[in-house]
Amino acid sequence: MIKVAVAKSSGFCRGVKNAVDTAMNINPENTFVLGEIIHNDDVMDAIKSRGISVVENLDEIPDGATVIFRSHGVPQNFYGECAKRGIKYIDCTCKFVANTQKIVKSEYAKGNKIVICGEPTHPEVVGLQGWCDNTALVINSEQADFNPIISDNVSIVAQTTFSVDKFDKIIKNIKKLCEKSVAVFKTICYTTISRQDEANRLSSLCDAMIVIGGLNSSNTNKLYDVCKRNCKNVVRLANSAEFNFETIKNFKNIGIVSGASTPNAQTREVLLKMEEKSTEVIAANSMEEVVAKIDNESKFKRGQIVTATISEATDDGLQILLPYSKKEVLLNKDELDCEAYSPEEYASKIGDTIDLLVVDLKPSLKLSQKLIKLRAEEEAQLAEIEQGKEFQIVCTGSNKGGLTGQIGTYSVFVPAKEIRPSFVQDLSKYVGKTLRLRLIEIKKDKKKEIIASQRVILQEERDAKAAAREARDAEFFDSISEGDIVEGKVERVTSFGAFVSVGGFDCLAHISDLSWTGTKSVTDVLEIGQSYHFKILKIDRANKKVSIGYKQLQPQPWDLAADKYHVGEIIKGKVVRIVPFGAFVEVEKGIDGLVHVSQISHERIETPATCLNVGDEVEAKIVAFDVEAKKMNLSIKACLAEPERKPREDKAEGEGDRKRSRAPRRSDDDELSSWSEGSVSVGTSLGDILANAEKKNK
Repeated sequence: MIKVAVAKSSGFCRGVKNAVDTAMNINPENTFVLGEIIHNDDVMDAIKSRGISVVENLDEIPDGATVIFRSHGVPQNFYGECAKRGIKYIDCTCKFVANTQKIVKSEYAKGNKIVICGEPTHPEVVGLQGWCDNTALVINSEQADFNPIISDNVSIVAQTTFSVDKFDKIIKNIKKLCEKSVAVFKTICYTTISRQDEANRLSSLCDAMIVIGGLNSSNTNKLYDVCKRNCKNVVRLANSAEFNFETIKNFKNIGIVSGASTPNAQTREVLLKMEEKSTEVIAANSMEEVVAKIDNESKFKRGQIVTATISEATDDGLQILLPYSKKEVLLNKDELDCEAYSPEEYASKIGDTIDLLVVDLKPSLKLSQKLIKLRAEEEAQLAEIEQGKEFQIVCTGSNKGGLTGQIGTYSVFVPAKEIRPSFVQDLSKYVGKTLRLRLIEIKKDKKKEIIASQRVILQEERDAKAAAREARDAEFFDSISEGDIVEGKVERVTSFGAFVSVGGFDCLAHISDLSWTGTKSVTDVLEIGQSYHFKILKIDRANKKVSIGYKQLQPQPWDLAADKYHVGEIIKGKVVRIVPFGAFVEVEKGIDGLVHVSQISHERIETPATCLNVGDEVEAKIVAFDVEAKKMNLSIKACLAEPERKPREDKAEGEGDRKRSRAPRRSDDDELSSWSEGSVSVGTSLGDILANAEKKNK
């Protein structure tokens, strides 16, 4: 009895089903399909029978009509053309194709050279070209000419129905040759990957394969290629009408796969014809069950270790005799665990036994000795991983759930939440990068999967750094006190101060604590990268802040004044402010002197403003100087020539007596003496003067 296994992933994919359903339910009046909506003649005949026309170019569609964009997608400018001509479009572009379009558009905008792995004439590839101004290099073979992209930054995408195996080989070759960055976007549809994987596994176990789907369907042709690699007997059917039982009646195990554009009805029709001939169809809930049911029919199983006997040593390898078998099998020399194969060396071992690993069963039995060693090394590595040892992989892909990779014969999956402590928005950026991982779970069944986390490693390192920083900070705060003199290096400056590294801790020297005379810019006092001594002014351990001062270690202007200025000396200064009783003159930054109103001019004046303005440059004589009190009295008139006095005219008798009876007029020196000794003392501060003036007014 013939047993038939049907791949689980058969029939329409979601994108094709959506497009077909749209075409079969839309009002057909004045409606067009741009290109074959599906590569299946039976389905297309059904769509056309509804009155929907199929055209190959937008120019064939009249203005104001309705057009269906098929799942393969269209160039970007088609949308604008439809809007311009009033054509209503229904976009049935597959979501995987739409995602590839976005990637092509984004990477092209960055200036990268776009490489599309696919068939140049396939409608999906033609559409993708329209998202990068038709500049992409289309490659469909690992032996293609890569010279046009060797010196470019390259971004690689794949036609969604492209061969996974061929894509991986192309990527490998490009990475070897390209001199700049290579960004890989594995845009092959997951249903395509599943179908190819199932086709690969079924064809390696079955005696014959049946591939059902349109002859011009790209994804169906890929399934045919996959099956042909593993199985010599592959039957290609466009539809169920082409099935002939005579072509498969002599095989024991038969597998059936169908393309994404093949209706399930066509597969069912083939099965019905086979059941008429007493063919048993294997029913299973998953691909794993299908494989298991077929695998059980085999004498040997993949992964099994068998002990064989060496019967002959040839140039190609060893002829060996397997247990319970009379037929010799060739063990290829490349599968022997030796540095260099020598027939003469093994000639002496004829009759000896050798342990071999069953690698594959179809199309012929494949055995290996060296893989036993590699498997032992893998098991040793897995044992370390299970004990919590960190391991590394190169990320080879991503999906909505996380990142994927491989270690030995095990697939590795890193859930999105386990990539790093914070949320990851774009998983694809990790493809091609090395991940540091720790085991979460390992599945040693047929699935052979490792679930791992990078987040735990990064979090541990982050926590360790934080703990070290806390310890370092605690040690620093324990070693300092307010008033300490410390040395620090200026690391960076801002408008409000300088951040200074003191023992590796950032302290703030506020701009107000840099100079006694004030400064507009930090760099007028301190230079980035230079070290200085500072005084610790304030310690805020709770908030981890330390304030330091530079000016506190520098002499104040008044501290040096005694050596620079003396009573009787003539100085030059600038009037900085005027008050009713005098003017303050800046002698130098930080030192002001008072010129009393009586010391401004030899003439009597009512207010200093009649003679002086703020900003005037003046010469003045130091008439009093008190360093401890930080006070200096100046006289401008002492630097001026005294005007000549006019002789008095004789007054009438009596008038002079009246004048003399009044109190005698005080001289300017008397005024200064009175101001100095009565109203305020010599060098009295502005605050004291104002206070005394207020008392007088009261």
